[in-house]
Amino acid sequence: MTHQSRELNLTEYKSELFPADYFREEVAKLIWQKFSKYVSIEQPSWKTDNQWELTSNGWVGYIPVNDEITLCLNPKVPIKNLFLMLEYAYRLNPFVVEGLYESKSLNEFYESLANILAKRVLDRQRKGLYRQYIEKQDVLPYLRGRVLFQEMFRKPWDVNIPSKYQEHTPDIADNQLLAWTLLLIIRSGICGEKSIPAIRKAFRELQRIVQAIPFSPKDSINRLYNRLNEDYKPMHALCRFFLENSGPTMNMGDHSMLPFVIDMAKLFELFVAEWLRINLPDELELVSHERVKFGKSGVITFDIDLVINEKDTGNTAYVLDTKYKIPDSPSSSDIQQIVAYSVAKKCKNAILIYPAQLPTPFDGMIDEINVRTLSFSLGGDINEEGQSFVSNLLMV
Repeated sequence: MTHQSRELNLTEYKSELFPADYFREEVAKLIWQKFSKYVSIEQPSWKTDNQWELTSNGWVGYIPVNDEITLCLNPKVPIKNLFLMLEYAYRLNPFVVEGLYESKSLNEFYESLANILAKRVLDRQRKGLYRQYIEKQDVLPYLRGRVLFQEMFRKPWDVNIPSKYQEHTPDIADNQLLAWTLLLIIRSGICGEKSIPAIRKAFRELQRIVQAIPFSPKDSINRLYNRLNEDYKPMHALCRFFLENSGPTMNMGDHSMLPFVIDMAKLFELFVAEWLRINLPDELELVSHERVKFGKSGVITFDIDLVINEKDTGNTAYVLDTKYKIPDSPSSSDIQQIVAYSVAKKCKNAILIYPAQLPTPFDGMIDEINVRTLSFSLGGDINEEGQSFVSNLLMV
């Protein structure tokens, strides 16, 4: 018996009900076993009016569960604002081309960026890939580099020569990162006939001379560039976008599919950080994820989302923590946390940042620390909301 493939559309943090016979119990079990991090599922019962209840847990993207069901996790923010958040968070401005923001879905946006990456890789291949000298050690039938005499003496009967030599090769991390990212894009199954030929061509040509070995998202950050490979920097920025938002591989029949999922809480933090980095006054500088040891023994370590320092003195002017939720008012635990961060940094200004104005905002003094809630609203004009956020932040 064949089952028709269908999409289940969910919006973040919103529960949706589906009839008990809408999909098989085996599919529900697979969602619970493999994807409960992204989607919560409740069995049909009196509590759910005898229907399946699915809730997106703050993720946005595309999850192929199996050949029958695909989960489409939609954002609660306007789609154009989501694209703008991604542009800032991943520093994609060099790739913003005409029509990119006209994408009607996240999948179209993904495909457009994948196509841009493939064309950049193909262009670099035509010019010649960046190469480096890599030290290698091998047993060769000819003399090359430095002879390893100790190895030779261990096997005097072997006519081959143990050698250590330098090889000028393109099979280096800069290119391997591109190959691995293109492979993940192909395995996502998201890209269609509009872009997949260029993506496959770019990967095939790389694969002939470069290994597609696994990389983590952090491998695409803080890399070293020079005049010979400076054009790799924007390509690696795109790699970070694809690597950070790729989920676990799912085997589907005779092929595998790779979910594309965005953690909205993490994206909100990255977006706010990048907005501040660009828009803060020159006398202030932003530090993301500063780790601070606390207490005499230093056994307690805080990982503070955002710290704003004064450039001339080095003193901390603001401690900030992003919260991707919209409660009526800040929780006691959130206030306690930001106060502890401020004490650790000897800072008098503690800020909790939310994606919308809270019904009951907070602005008060706790142990000589000014604790405030501010909003960087994602529902309206991002540029206007961003300027308002920065103005309110600096208004002490």
